[in-house]
Amino acid sequence: MAFHVPALARDTTHPLMRSDRGDGNNGLFMVESPEPSWTLWCIASDGSDWEHVSVHAHNGSCSRIPNWREMVYVKRLFWDDEDVAVQFHPRRSEYVNCHPHVLHIWRPTRGDIPTPPPELIGPLMSRA
Repeated sequence: MAFHVPALARDTTHPLMRSDRGDGNNGLFMVESPEPSWTLWCIASDGSDWEHVSVHAHNGSCSRIPNWREMVYVKRLFWDDEDVAVQFHPRRSEYVNCHPHVLHIWRPTRGDIPTPPPELIGPLMSRA
């Protein structure tokens, strides 16, 4: 199991979010979306016992929430196929919305995330 970043997509020029290789897995990564004419801005971090990627879709003139296909693409880009990662739906009282068009993927660095039995999710997940 490994958390890895697309090093060639690292943004080293953004005035607020630029990063370099010395930042390890932390930083801003701009990757081409599987949806034509869209770019995915991904902010990755791996501190505090969690690996995390926030994802925002942008096409130069507008922004939107990333779709399922894009989130599957990002999960596969930052984690291995056999890693389990999640999108949380927190308690309403714990919502933090710094950007209206961002979704997040999380994976703990200690312990495993429990998953339902494969026969309950297999047919649904095989379409991804």
